[in-house]
Amino acid sequence: MLTILIVDDEPTPRSFIKEILADQGYATLEAESIASAHAQIDRGEADIVLLDVMLPDGNGFLLLERLAQEQPGLPVIVMTSFGDIDMAVEAMQTGAQDFLTKPIQMPRMLKALKRASQGVALRRELAHLRQARRAEYDWVVGDTPAMKRVAEIVERAAPTQASVLICGESGSGKEVIANAVHHLSSRRDKPFIAINCAALPDQLLESELFGHEAQAFTGATKRKEGLIEVAEDGTLFLDEIASMKPDLQAKLLRAIEEKAIRRVGGTTLIKTDVRLIAASNRDLPKMIEAGTFREDLYWRLKVITIELPPLRDRREDVPTLAGAFIKKFNSEMGKHVTSIHPRALEALQAYHWPGNIRQLRSAIENGMLFCDDDEIQIGHLPNEVTLSRLPKS
Repeated sequence: MLTILIVDDEPTPRSFIKEILADQGYATLEAESIASAHAQIDRGEADIVLLDVMLPDGNGFLLLERLAQEQPGLPVIVMTSFGDIDMAVEAMQTGAQDFLTKPIQMPRMLKALKRASQGVALRRELAHLRQARRAEYDWVVGDTPAMKRVAEIVERAAPTQASVLICGESGSGKEVIANAVHHLSSRRDKPFIAINCAALPDQLLESELFGHEAQAFTGATKRKEGLIEVAEDGTLFLDEIASMKPDLQAKLLRAIEEKAIRRVGGTTLIKTDVRLIAASNRDLPKMIEAGTFREDLYWRLKVITIELPPLRDRREDVPTLAGAFIKKFNSEMGKHVTSIHPRALEALQAYHWPGNIRQLRSAIENGMLFCDDDEIQIGHLPNEVTLSRLPKS
């Protein structure tokens, strides 16, 4: 819950705004003067400031100037009964995030607060140290109900030995989630081996998975261990499992049931202890109906299922994800970016992200390449993000 500091010397407007904000789930603090506001801000009690201009002990711009210098991350929304274009421009140039005229239009104020809240979420992600468990595997879930559910399933699934099936669009973070399951499990100190089943032709994929004996086929000059052997005691992640042909699916199913494999061209049964995580961006039940994916393998894989929603369905997580990517690229690029301009953040949240989290990561990297100070501006982002509009529903 965010806390809004209402700085206004008139009790009636303060009380009215306080009631509205309480209904919206905000906590509130009140100050009737610049001195009182200073005291509460210095105690770190405010996340956002609603600041009146005309106060009994001075002009509210004095407080705005101080906050712009000392706490530039604290969003300030200026409100006044005597507003004009010049005052609005001065407020924005001094550091205000928004400017409201009295009598306050509640929809306009709530929209301004929502935008400020998104900025707070971004800065919190950048500022706070990751929780101990999250630091182990460096992944970001998000705060939407769907992603909190994903986090819960990951934490419940990880300590088990059950197979996991992760479903979601391309770029939605399936391998990141697979990595999280592995690093929260008892196998964390053993290998995590990932293979994209769609990237290899059938014969090569079989050889990669199961290995081969010398002379098993043309070009096989020596014995090779397969990835199932390499992942012994660890985790094998099979991305794009839907691209695997039925005959290879049958061999994989047998390996799962027998907990053993035979290399291509070999006769020796090799016992294995590997946890299997599979992922797909296709509708596997429909593929079963079409006869292109084995139902028995499907049920073996989906002991635990994790459904990843596309980023367009959880835009509220964009500030958190963007903050995590900024933190990552700050380290890699030697930069010190601390925020995203509200207009840029609005553009990021309005975009429909066909490439999901992978595309967002690329957009933030692009923004940081062109950013020479501590704030990503809208002009730093790719054109497809800044020039797009929400698709018609």
